[in-house]
Amino acid sequence: MKREELQQYLSDKFGTLVFPEIAAEILNSEVKKEELITFCNFLKADEHLHFDFLASLTALDWPEDMEVIYHLRSSEYGHELVLRVKTGERQDPKVDTVCRIWPTAEFHEREVFDLFGIRFNDHPDLRRIFLEDDWVGFPMRKDYEDEINMVEL
Repeated sequence: MKREELQQYLSDKFGTLVFPEIAAEILNSEVKKEELITFCNFLKADEHLHFDFLASLTALDWPEDMEVIYHLRSSEYGHELVLRVKTGERQDPKVDTVCRIWPTAEFHEREVFDLFGIRFNDHPDLRRIFLEDDWVGFPMRKDYEDEINMVEL
């Protein structure tokens, strides 16, 4: 499906989505965190979508909350989608894990946890992947301070 067709199809099937006006070739969609698992299961199982490949999962640090970004692709149809979900807060950001839908998410979610501090509910092995277990803080957060390795511009 082309971008416009995909947006119309998703709107018709899952009416609560938001499509932010982002100048990008790939369609961007926002889903409420309470609907994340239901929507992701739909994306993978729907015969017209078949989003079977999670290419990447990352996060963004916003002033008011955190956001998890999923880059999805259908290997059968070739269409792509960027899915966004806001955590709703910065102090203890959480969303549900998608690793039961896309197993590759297990390591992506560990990376986001390690570097941003976002917890993934029901993740089978949520622990640091790059930093030492006793590391304090999350280096990709805008409020992170490292007095020893601080680079000032």
